[in-house]
Amino acid sequence: QVQPVESGGGSVQAGGSLTLSCPTSGLSVDTYCMGWFRQAPGKEREGVAAIDDLGYREYAEFVQGRFTISQDSAKNTLFLRMNNLKPEDTATYYCSGDCIEITDFVRAKGDTLKSRGQGTLVTVSS
Repeated sequence: QVQPVESGGGSVQAGGSLTLSCPTSGLSVDTYCMGWFRQAPGKEREGVAAIDDLGYREYAEFVQGRFTISQDSAKNTLFLRMNNLKPEDTATYYCSGDCIEITDFVRAKGDTLKSRGQGTLVTVSS
């Protein structure tokens, strides 16, 4: 079974930027939308951003205009561009095709958020 391979994480200082990537070939075939969620140490999973088949996007409230979710023109890769990173953004980030509706995805918490990948770690220092 093909697994998504999230990449692009790393260690940055507060105010820095990162772009995460995920090949969509590893995500669910029958999906209405795709998204990113994260899990910080000791905390539950939380939705971050989602994009649907028509290109509509939704973001969690904590994003506050700092992140942008996108796909390449062939829809082979899902991206998450993160600007003005804060220490509280420190978490492992996962891409997911288990998405039915983008608003529900970004509001979701806990085990309702599922991924087949290992995630990519983002560490933001102050």
